[in-house]
Amino acid sequence: MTAIEIKGLTKIYKGKGGAPDKHAIKGIDLEIPRGSMFGLLGPNGAGKSTTINILAGLVNKTSGSAKIWGFDVDENPRNARVNIGVVPQELLFDAFFTPREMLEVQAGMYGVPKAERRTEELLKAVHLFDKADAYSRSLSGGMKRRLLLAKALVHNPPVLVLDEPTAGVDIELRQQLWDYVRELHARGTTVVLTTHYLEEAQELCDTIAIINHGEVVCCEPTAQLLKRIDEKEVIIQFTETLSAVPAPLMHFNAVLKGEHQIAVQINQKDANVGAVLAAVQQTGLTINDISTNETDLEDIFLQLTSNKGKAA
Repeated sequence: MTAIEIKGLTKIYKGKGGAPDKHAIKGIDLEIPRGSMFGLLGPNGAGKSTTINILAGLVNKTSGSAKIWGFDVDENPRNARVNIGVVPQELLFDAFFTPREMLEVQAGMYGVPKAERRTEELLKAVHLFDKADAYSRSLSGGMKRRLLLAKALVHNPPVLVLDEPTAGVDIELRQQLWDYVRELHARGTTVVLTTHYLEEAQELCDTIAIINHGEVVCCEPTAQLLKRIDEKEVIIQFTETLSAVPAPLMHFNAVLKGEHQIAVQINQKDANVGAVLAAVQQTGLTINDISTNETDLEDIFLQLTSNKGKAA
């Protein structure tokens, strides 16, 4: 069963004053399994927020379909929205409402009976209970970010969408936020995350989709995605001064990085570190230090969202 199912989803913003139409998303297909921690990545303007806003009922799609927990956002909008909670990028608040009042009003809008509301529980979970009766205008940016998370959870939705939730948030708060999100996920909540912090997606998400120019360029389990580029860089520091790459290393992808340093790019299919070290031994040079740089999600993201990656 899918938590979110998107087929052929498009959104075109009509140009004004003779300007060309803008194709924000172009026939996106996505299936997000129930219980997953799903990363939705892409550069600014790629179409992530437009997709989320369509799911949240804030933007009308041009064509295609989108379902949340089996309910079509057009045919069953009420049921679709009840099954999703969205934490937006923007910090939008009524300056004269307290956090307690905001959560109560939000719960009322979703038809949650007073006896079933979890206002105090949520305020404690996001570390805002001591600010429950303070005006929201007095809250810091990080506190407001946490309050948005609590607002998204008042109706206990099975799907939680976090749109850049840690943007501008300090390290301690970010850790608190992720600890709570992990706890929600462990209870069965499906989490969809967009973030510019690629290390977060790599650490948290079991599946990652990358959107570029309104199109999905890949959607794979995180571990499988990280295997797309199996290169690593071996950096060797020598005691001796070098003027060129030594002959035994010439048939590797080796580059002189300084008078004492050589960087070797290794493709695991064709070579390994042992072969490089054997070649270094042939040079008769003395190794002072050796280190490796592994491929990470950032490398793959840059490759897939570059012009080269798009052409591929």
